Amino acid sequence: MSFEITGKLKLIMDEQRFDSGFFKREFVVTTQEQYPQDLKFELFKEKCEMIQNFNIGDPISVKFDVRGREWNGNYYVNLNAWRIDAPSGAAPAAQGGAPAAAAPLPTSAPIDLSGEDDDDLPF
Repeated sequence: MSFEITGKLKLIMDEQRFDSGFFKREFVVTTQEQYPQDLKFELFKEKCEMIQNFNIGDPISVKFDVRGREWNGNYYVNLNAWRIDAPSGAAPAAQGGAPAAAAPLPTSAPIDLSGEDDDDLPF
């Protein structure tokens, strides 16, 4: 099952590496509702890079899968993130905290609407 949640990025934990070559990174998002919740998500392998585009306090939208498992009679639930975006209307902060500069819009020549064209083309 896949879900999506939006909130503010609260915490980014250090990457964890294991002898098998496997690595993961965890982060926490605080939901913005009447009773805010702190939710811990996991990123695996190459997906760990996705969180680098965001800073603590940034609004983010996380798409994730819920995974459950049993081990020694105990049951665990993990929230595995597979996509992180800035919610619509918000943009992630540039690395270093400086806002990203917008590219200038191209300018165009003025359009003559008088109907007096110099060329004789029928269209």
